[in-house]
This record gives sequence, structure tokens and C-alpha cells, in this order.
Amino acid sequence: MKCVYWIVPMVAVVALVLYIYSVRENHMNTSKLAESDKDFPVQIVPIEHATAVLRWGDTVIYTDPTGGAEAFAGQPQAGMVLVTDIHGDHLDADTLGAVIGDAVLVVPQAVKEQLPETFASRARVLRNGESLSEAGLTVTAVPMYNLPESPDAFHTKGRGNGYVLERDGIRVYVAGDTAGIPEMRALEDIDIALVPMNLPYTMDVKEAADAVLAFAPRTVYPYHYRGKDGLSDINRFKELVNAGNPDIHVVFAEWYP
Repeated sequence: MKCVYWIVPMVAVVALVLYIYSVRENHMNTSKLAESDKDFPVQIVPIEHATAVLRWGDTVIYTDPTGGAEAFAGQPQAGMVLVTDIHGDHLDADTLGAVIGDAVLVVPQAVKEQLPETFASRARVLRNGESLSEAGLTVTAVPMYNLPESPDAFHTKGRGNGYVLERDGIRVYVAGDTAGIPEMRALEDIDIALVPMNLPYTMDVKEAADAVLAFAPRTVYPYHYRGKDGLSDINRFKELVNAGNPDIHVVFAEWYP
């Protein structure tokens, strides 16, 4: 009987050690993936959910800034701010006011209509298909919407913008809230893509993987993957993508610290 008393706690300790090791290894693998493109001209810094900082040489771009000024502590000042849609996880006027500085503000018309006048008056509106150039960077607004299309969908075609950014032959795609729409699948020569996957707001993991395989970016970051049922299975997303195309680099960044 004494032997049994010793075995039970020993098994528990071993199980705990193995669990901690597993978590540590997963974290290390995630970190390695996120660090592996350090020599690439564009660095993606995750803030949270749909919010990111893109460091592109001497140009710094904030996408959908939320979380208040504290979320951007330690980040360089933005030279450009992109807002994709009107929902609160993309458009936060208080955060925008805290971080905008002298940055160029790029928005769809629906976002401009919800901005305080001080920001609306300086916003540069792009509709789907339109472009602007600033500091050697070309920004093209592309569609983002739900499938099947319907007037009461979370995201209707033409209201919000995804964005394709291009400079020196490098192309970055920020998808926004979208399904695996034909316009996404038709993209070409994308080096980095930020792609959402959270039902019922965008698409599920399988549809996201299928769409990514269609336009085959060099690197893809799953982002915006928190939904009503928690976080989407990004490991499954990576499995599906790399089963179809092992050359696509799937990066797990810390969007939900």
C-alpha cells in the first residue's frame, strides 16, 4: 500500500512536468515562426485581434488601432493609419485620437461618416478598387464581405475595405473582415497576408485555408480569429494550408496575449 501512496503523486508530478514542457515547446515554436522573417523588409507586430503595426523600412503603418494608447507603448509613431470597417474591433475613435499624430488616415466612406469631425476632415477615403500613393507606398482598397451576400450580413460588399499595400515590388494584403471571396482568391504576388477566420463574422478555418491556397501568398498570418466560441483552430489552418502547399509560410503571432 505504501508503494501506491508514492506512485500516485509521482505520476501527477510527471504529468505536470510534461504539460509544462509541452506548453513551453509550443510557445518556443510560435516565437520561432514569428521571428523567422526578421530579414524581410516588412515586419508585422501584432497588437490584438485585428490591430497590428507594420514596420516597412522608415514607414510605420497602424491597422485598425484599438486598445488605447497603452496598446502601442514602445511602438514607433505611425506614418499611416488604415481602418477597414465600422465595427468596434476596427474603429475606435478614442484610440485613433491617442495614436494618430500627423499620420495619413485612410478609411472607407462608411468609416468617415462615423468619425468625429476632427478626424473626418482629414481622412482620405478609398472605395473598393481605388488607390492612393504616399511616401512611395501604394495603397489599394479591395473588397471585404460575407458570403453568401445579403443586405443584413455582418459585412456587406462595398462598405469596408481590405487593403493591398505595395512598395518596391513587395505586396502586403490586410484582408479585414471577409469570407474567402473571389476578389481574394484572384490576388497575385502577395508576399504577406493577414487573413481572418472566425464564424459567424468572417469564415471558418477550412474556407480560410482554401482561399489562401488559391492566391498562395509567400507568408500568411492568421489574425482576427476570436469568435463567439473562442479562438479558431489555427493549428488546423496551418495543417490544411501546408498540406496543399508546403511552401506557404504560416506564422502564428501573439494576437491574444
